[in-house]
Amino acid sequence: MEKLLQIAVFVKAFISCSALLDLSGLHQIDGTWKGSTTLPCTYVPAEGFTQQTLTWSMERDYSTSTVFRRDSSGDHVLLSRFRDRVAVLKNSPGDVALQIKDLEITDSGHYTCQVVWRSENNSLITKEVTTTVRVVKVAVTKPVIRAGELGLMVPAGARTSLTCVASGSPPISYRWFLGEPGGKARQLSSQAELTFDSLRPSDSGKYYCEAENRVGAGVAQRSDAVELTVRDLSTATPAAGEDAASAGPPAATGLRRGGLPLYVIVLLAGLCGAALIAIVAVAVARRGKARDEPLYEVAFHSTADVMRTEPDLEVPAKCLQRELNSSTEAPYEAVTMKDNDYSNILCTGKNTESETLVKAMESEYEVENF
Repeated sequence: MEKLLQIAVFVKAFISCSALLDLSGLHQIDGTWKGSTTLPCTYVPAEGFTQQTLTWSMERDYSTSTVFRRDSSGDHVLLSRFRDRVAVLKNSPGDVALQIKDLEITDSGHYTCQVVWRSENNSLITKEVTTTVRVVKVAVTKPVIRAGELGLMVPAGARTSLTCVASGSPPISYRWFLGEPGGKARQLSSQAELTFDSLRPSDSGKYYCEAENRVGAGVAQRSDAVELTVRDLSTATPAAGEDAASAGPPAATGLRRGGLPLYVIVLLAGLCGAALIAIVAVAVARRGKARDEPLYEVAFHSTADVMRTEPDLEVPAKCLQRELNSSTEAPYEAVTMKDNDYSNILCTGKNTESETLVKAMESEYEVENF
């Protein structure tokens, strides 16, 4: 009875481990002639089981041949025509995919991935998966132009490139042209990448490329044209400066501008404006006040000679007072004494006061009120 239980436990463990060690792959893969492909074959490693051998074999025309083998001695390529063209990743537990490069038409066939594990009790478990490979010749597709990191608008003096990308069976040949597709164009290069070491404004224009391979009677496929623009920095810099000057400082520069908080700048501007208005108001008020006040013009006439020739002339105080009173009653009337004409003075009496007045009339003033 105990033996039966042991057998049941062993079978159950074997079945569970077999499920964990199942291989995964694809049933069919189409490879491109002269291209590369990978035949997937993976599993989940299980504790207590160690991979012993890996074998990739190929069946073609009812004949089976071992292409690749990995064991304790290392990796081995057993078919000479696959030498240097097949490989299996190392140090990747559970991934034993077969990589094939430079595919040939004769590489088409059924490929079988077989893995053998050894358990702790030295039992062996073998699993395999088969993938059908069909190698075909693919005509080149319409190419696409990819610009460099700077894009299609590049400053003068910069370095950039344009890359022509197409898929299909290699080898694929490329040609670059400057001009309009279908029109007048000039061929520039026969490489997939068109490189500009130092762009000049004369490099501006429309570019397109063509791609061609040996499939499809050698018909070339043409890309759409792209326009490359080279900016001349010598002419673009002043314009940029003018734009920056006209635009002024950016609106959103935080709370600080020119090292001072924005509210301080606004306060100072307001104070300066108020001070300017006050100064203008004071100046206007003073000018108006000065305009309202009367202006006087004083003219000096010497009468010393007159008094010398007529020493006996006397001006009574009463007459002088009447003259002065009449002149003050008419403030805007001019009082003038000219040519020693004192005929208007009606009083001829002599007294000491008149003599004093005559002596004082050495000078005569003419006052005009404007």
